[in-house]
Amino acid sequence: MRLPHIGMAIAFAFAGSAAMAQETPDQTLFTNVHVFDGVNETRIENLNVLIEGNLIKTVSSDPIEAGEATVIDGGGRTLIPGLIDAHWHTLYCCNPQSVVVTGDILEVAVRGAIGSEGTLLRGFTTVRDVGGNSFAIKRMIDAGEINGPRILPSGPPVTQTGGHFDYRPYQAVPTNPANSQWYWYSVGLMAMADGVPEVIKTSREIMRMGASQLKISTGGGVSSTYDPLDVRQFTKAEIEAFVEVADTYNTYVASHVFTDEAVQIAVEAGVKSIEHGFLMSRETMELMRDNDVWLSVQPLLNDEDGFIFDDPESQKKWIEVTNGTDRTYSTAKEVGVKVAFGTDILFDPALAERQGAFLAKLQHWYTPYEVLKMATSTNAELLELAGPRHPYLAGPLGVVQEGAYADLILVDGNPLENIDLIAAPHENFDLIMKDGKIFKNTLQ
Repeated sequence: MRLPHIGMAIAFAFAGSAAMAQETPDQTLFTNVHVFDGVNETRIENLNVLIEGNLIKTVSSDPIEAGEATVIDGGGRTLIPGLIDAHWHTLYCCNPQSVVVTGDILEVAVRGAIGSEGTLLRGFTTVRDVGGNSFAIKRMIDAGEINGPRILPSGPPVTQTGGHFDYRPYQAVPTNPANSQWYWYSVGLMAMADGVPEVIKTSREIMRMGASQLKISTGGGVSSTYDPLDVRQFTKAEIEAFVEVADTYNTYVASHVFTDEAVQIAVEAGVKSIEHGFLMSRETMELMRDNDVWLSVQPLLNDEDGFIFDDPESQKKWIEVTNGTDRTYSTAKEVGVKVAFGTDILFDPALAERQGAFLAKLQHWYTPYEVLKMATSTNAELLELAGPRHPYLAGPLGVVQEGAYADLILVDGNPLENIDLIAAPHENFDLIMKDGKIFKNTLQ
């Protein structure tokens, strides 16, 4: 008996359950809106915005003749660009940790696909997926078969033996060439490579899968068992090999890493996006700034949204890392390193619903304007490091301007005055548009 194509099977599974986008004419005209354009510090009052297809055609303070366009009266609401999460895990976010221990890739993928609609309906119209096999979900979203954000996938994050993504059981080593790959490596949820030849081959395989950028781990992790926070991972030669392969594809490497020496070696090797970095010194941030390296840091605190780990050692590492959050943000702002926003929510579908609340936490260190700019045009700038591997090149993301993608949110209120509005998107986001299509509209 022939099995149905997996993509077709999943498409059928979601056809009846996902609330697909409303039918939208070729043109949509927003009137009577105040616009935060993703760049300027103040709202631009009383504008009209015409959408044609999936792009913004006209932004004007004068009336726009739009013929047969669907007209949406914004009623003085604030129109902002769709939000961008630069450190998201499409699969890890919405699967309980027990599923990663006992489940299979179909269960993981289905939960990730279901969760993608929730991501979009929280106003996050674009995510950079920094770990996991989200390629099929991305393709189905882009094809309109399921609802979700734009995804710039990194594919499986790469670890060394005993590194951050080595979640194999204790009995998995020593290995020998006759051993089969661990299940999660064989299905591309994670990857492992040791030595320059393996690094080169694995990197090329991931780029062949369709990655926008490579994600590796060059330092210890919180949730993993065999890597203390202070250890460096991969030799400098191995990191340089990742960077060189990425460069041959005209893209870049992002690395999970926390500590000074590990970050410094990653920067010297050519890594362009440091993920986390909570235990860095000011001097290391200055090195990043001087080498045009991004800090992709998350507002992770040991608060009501703190991650809970079964392993006491992981919980101890979590506290150590989050104790550095306040200093990291404050110092990064003083130094002037480029900072991106992401959430890194793991293994908790309920916590994933707090995605906007994580963004609002940035008000501890930034003004509402700085928060919104970071989650829109600034994050979009980071995504552009992918060059031609960036899958969405028809127009800019993260801005409200002519020629940009029509990824837009109508907010009931002014988030430039009250950033907490974005913490409750279901109550305060009255309309969500992605790619010129309306996915939520409570104005009708």
